[in-house]
Amino acid sequence: MTSASPGRLVVLTGADGRLGSRLAFRVAAAGGHQRLLVTGHGVVPRLPGGASLPETEVVVVPSEPDPRTLTSAFGDAYAVFLVPGKERPGRLGKHRAVIDAAVLAGVRHVVYVSSVGTGPDAVASAARDDWLTEEYLRGTDLTWTMLRIAMFHRTLTFAVYDESRGSGPGTVLCAPAGDGRVASVSHDDVADVATAVLLDEDPNRHASRIYHLTGPEALSLDEVAAALSTATGRTIRYAPQTLDQARALFYRSTAAEVEDWITQCQAIAAGVLAEVSPDVRHLAGRKARSLEEWLDDYPTEWAHLRLPSVR
Repeated sequence: MTSASPGRLVVLTGADGRLGSRLAFRVAAAGGHQRLLVTGHGVVPRLPGGASLPETEVVVVPSEPDPRTLTSAFGDAYAVFLVPGKERPGRLGKHRAVIDAAVLAGVRHVVYVSSVGTGPDAVASAARDDWLTEEYLRGTDLTWTMLRIAMFHRTLTFAVYDESRGSGPGTVLCAPAGDGRVASVSHDDVADVATAVLLDEDPNRHASRIYHLTGPEALSLDEVAAALSTATGRTIRYAPQTLDQARALFYRSTAAEVEDWITQCQAIAAGVLAEVSPDVRHLAGRKARSLEEWLDDYPTEWAHLRLPSVR
């Protein structure tokens, strides 16, 4: 287990989210001193019985905090863990506000959760925003580490729909991803890596480093559907979509949400998310969990697939 360096305060943004909460438990278990920024939209990490995590401060911030609030929240911190915003437009502005506040507060290091395939001409819209955030961060005096994520295992489970109509197609994994492959990764693997980076005894070991966090294998969507079928006990098949079909399926979502999902699938189709990286093994000290292992280890994470209708 990673041990914390004494006297170093780390601030976790998005600490009431799926990734941030996992990281908070790990930092506490390692004896780290942390400050959790929460918005009140998720669940604040706590010990069984409701007790606070040791060496942990909790600060409630609004969804769009002003610069003074952020600068105060980052006071005395050595490092900030920056989870990207989900909402577009406005995501990039929020990232820049966090980075500006970190500079003003005297923070030394920022660990940013970015995307595999990031670049100025990235296929995925989120990856283009991540590139601009990375460039903005590089333009400061802060040291930084980029954790580029392929796709989370759990994300794939929300592309499954029950389209049974009489003798119709049944349960399908729908995505405009063609015959591409994806090396998806678990939230817990990313949290383990982030813990190792934030609490490393050598504060310069991870400076100016870019890590690619993937699972141990790149699966086709047919193989993903087969793994989901085995886990759930129901037959799930992959149904490649056209862009129009994908947009029609997400008619209840915002235009930005639809664009994020479709362009991420296009990145799969283009082979952007197919490369398998050894970085999880190197940093976490063990191999990354495969989709099959994750399905077996975390049944509550995909329990929605057991519902009569997965919609």
